[in-house]
Order: sequence, then structure tokens, then C-alpha cells
Amino acid sequence: MGSYPALAFILLFVATLSSSCDGGKVLVYPIDGSHWLNMKILVEALHSQGHQITVLRSSTSWYVSEVSPHYTSITIPQEQSQHIESQDFMTSFLKRSLEIRRNRGSLWAFFEFYENLFNMIGDNQQVVAKLVVSIFENKTLIKELKETGYDVCLTDPAFPGGVLVAHYLKLPMVFNVRWIFNGDAHFAIAPSPLSYVPQLFSDSSDKMDFFQRLKNAMYHSILVYMLHYVSSPPYQAVCDRYFGPDVSVMSLMQGADIWLMRVDFTFEFPRPTMPNVVYIGGFQGKPSKPLQPDLEEFIESSGEHGVVIMTMGTLLSDLGPEISEIIASAFANLPQKVVWRHLGKRPTTLGNNTLLVDWMPQNDLLGHPKTKVFVTHGGTNGIYEAINHGVPILGIPLIFDQFDNMVRLKSRGVGEFVEVTTLDVESLTSALKNILDPEKSYKQNMLKLSQLHHDKPIKPLDSAVFWVEYVMRHKGAAHLRTESYKMPWYTYHGFDVAAFFVTLGLMISTIIWVSCRCLVRRLRRTKMSTSKSKKE
Repeated sequence: MGSYPALAFILLFVATLSSSCDGGKVLVYPIDGSHWLNMKILVEALHSQGHQITVLRSSTSWYVSEVSPHYTSITIPQEQSQHIESQDFMTSFLKRSLEIRRNRGSLWAFFEFYENLFNMIGDNQQVVAKLVVSIFENKTLIKELKETGYDVCLTDPAFPGGVLVAHYLKLPMVFNVRWIFNGDAHFAIAPSPLSYVPQLFSDSSDKMDFFQRLKNAMYHSILVYMLHYVSSPPYQAVCDRYFGPDVSVMSLMQGADIWLMRVDFTFEFPRPTMPNVVYIGGFQGKPSKPLQPDLEEFIESSGEHGVVIMTMGTLLSDLGPEISEIIASAFANLPQKVVWRHLGKRPTTLGNNTLLVDWMPQNDLLGHPKTKVFVTHGGTNGIYEAINHGVPILGIPLIFDQFDNMVRLKSRGVGEFVEVTTLDVESLTSALKNILDPEKSYKQNMLKLSQLHHDKPIKPLDSAVFWVEYVMRHKGAAHLRTESYKMPWYTYHGFDVAAFFVTLGLMISTIIWVSCRCLVRRLRRTKMSTSKSKKE
């Protein structure tokens, strides 16, 4: 009998999820590159529920198609593309990043790293801010957007052009987010003690000694600097011009209704959170499909040894001839077959066991029973596909959050990572054989992690759709949003209260001290008077 209330609750919850908003209107302002790959999944899911989707895209967009059966697009003319939309720029940025990392440990390399990052981020933010101004100045477009009557704006705030557009149109906001321009998105809305919450680039887990905590605080301070002096100024100029000087892009972001966070706590470290944060890590997970006959034949030819697959993402696939030769030689030392998504010159040391491809069905290969290890740069999308299918990971992190992602996987015992700038054939071969060793626990740990990831009352994608529709039904979710972002920083941290008590304590101490001095003087005068009387 005790199970019936729980069953009734589950059925009611599922029924609630199945109820849509009877074809609402969703305005989507995406970010290009890999960010669009996961935003597109949400767009398709919302479209399947009968919603009308409009995607704002730039004319220079590489990933976001102008024509789609799932959405209507509005193309904004743009002269200069964002750097993340350019394969040539990202290849150049990666090359420069690796040059700096070869001198890792020196103070000069530290400053060069952040100079390289600040230049790239600052240039991108200026391009996005300029695009937003062109939207605001297009009165015909603005009139069309306002008259359409959108119910919600779905956007990624890493480059917060969509945040400004949503505020201009007075639309509720739902974020598809993990990182923003001052690090982990949690830092914008939730308490984030630096004693156990690692910041971006810190390469730390949630278990830090004193020096790691010191390092964590330092990296956090640098990202706060980047927020105020690199990322925010282009947007603040837009806010000053269109919204007034009292509005900042960070305050607009903190006013979002729902944050769909692209992680969950099977992967992310435990930390404080907020009621309007919904964790949808792994929402892109799906069953694998059969492979093409020629690829399936190659996979099956691996026999009992199985297959290693490798891809470094779309923008970072060309690692250069020197590193490619090292990787090819290491793969040639393995008894496994290898499927490698490789761009650039064919390595001369390539073994007969390795198949080079221009594109690979990553999810389908990860779901194949013969796949033993996934070699990757450490992007979030690929990591969650590997967790979904229970495949251990060897990371070769290159830029951005990839090191932090691999630290999280290593702490779970489901993967290892190697430093690309010091990579040689022996170290890479050893790392691969270590993860492939059946006596090691990488596979078992990943299967356990995959089991935890799947053991949820509702699929992450269904949860994401539900909360977008929730905001549409209720025209926002202000009751889930803390108002702390409206407080001055000294009020938020309680410095004003602390100052009051310190002042009060000083006043009481002063009163007591003055009273004691007066009492002592009075006693002295009384004593002197008494002594004088006795002498007389």
C-alpha cells in the first residue's frame, strides 16, 4: 500500500511533463560552434512539442543553418565573424596556446597565457556587442520581434548578446549554460566558497590543500578582473546607451528565470546551488545506431582486443604534423584497432591498425560494444556521450575548460590525461595501455558512473523542455530567483552588518573605558580627600 502514493506522484509528474504550452513561441539566440550543437538538441525537442521556434543567427555563422525543418531563422548581417566561428583563427589560437604552455611554470608564460586569452575574449565580446547594436538599430526587425509575441528567450550567456536582446524585448529568459565570461556560471548566482569550489583554469578538484586554495583564489581574482575590464565594457556601453547606467549585463544575467546547467553531479563536484538552476548534464545522450557496413567491418576485425576511437572536436582536429606523428606511432603499438578523426597531412608512422576518417559517428562508435577507450580533447559534449555509454577516457586537453573537465574525470577514476606539449610515444602508449588494462578499474568505474548518470526520475532533455515550458506557462519564474543580485556587494557579504557590530562593540568598549577612567579618578579623589581629612 505504501508504494501507491509514490506511484501516483510519478504518474502525475509524467502527466505534467506531457502537457505542453499549446504551441508557444520561443526566440533562440545561440552561440556558434560546439555550443550550437547542444542548443540545437533543445530546439529540436521544443519543436517536437509543437512550439514555434525562431533562431537569430549572424550572416557569418558556420554551424547555425539558415534553413531548417525545426525552426525559422532570422539572419543578421555581420561584417566581422566571431573568432569561435573561424577554423583558421582557432587553429592559430591553439598553436599560440601550445607555444605558451611549453614554458609552463614560468611567470612570463603565466602572463602570456592570460594576454592571449584576454585578447581573444575581448575581441569576441566587441563583435557580439556590435551585432547587438545592429539589431537594436534595425527598427523593422525590432518591430517584427515585438509583434510576434514571443513567450520566452532561450540563449547561451557565454557571449551574452541574447541577454541584452531578451531584456530589450522584455522576455523571460532561460539559459542553456555552463560557462560565462567570468568562469563557472554558478559563480554568478550561487554561493561559491573557494575553499572547495574550484574555479576555471585552477586544475583543482574539490579537495584542495592550502597552496591549491591559494591558487584557486588567485585564478578567481584574475577571472573577476576579466569580467570587469575585458568582457563587460563592450556590453556596458550598450547598456548605458539603451537601458541606462544603472543596468549592467551581469545584473541582467542574474535576473534570468531558469539556468539549464549542462552538467550534473555525477560529473561535477558537489557545491551550493539555487532553486532556479536545473541540471541537464547528458541531455544530448541517445542510443547508438548501426554503423555503416565498411566501418562496422573494420570494427569487427578488431576481434577480442576491441577498438580505440579518437577525435579532438571540430575546431581543434589538426594538431600539427609533429604531434600527429607521435599519436600515430603510439596507436601503432597497440593490439587494438583505432578509428581516428584526423585533419591534415597523413602521418608517416601510421600503423595498419589505424583508420583515418574526416568525420566519425561519435555517439554510435561510443555505443559499440567493441569500443574500449575514447581519446578526446575533453569537451563536455563528448565526455557526456562517453559517460552515457560507459567508455573510459584518455584526455589530451588543449584549451579553455578541457583541463578542468579532465580533472573531474580523473577524480572519479574513469580517465586519465596527458600533457600535449610534453607528449612522446612512450608516455602516450603507456597511458593508453594503462586504461586498456582489464585489471585496472577505469572501465568498472565508468560503468558505475554511467549507472548513476542514468538513474534519474526524468531524462535530462525532458527536464529541460519541462522548465522552458514552465517559464512560458507562468511568464517567468521570479519566485525561484534570489534577489541577492540587487544588493550592493557589501550588503551581500554582510560587511555593513559586520561594520555595525564592530562600531557598536567599539562604542560599548569606549563607554566602558571612559566610565572606568572616571570611576578610577573619582575613587582617587575620594581617597585623597579622606587622607587629607585624617591628617587635619
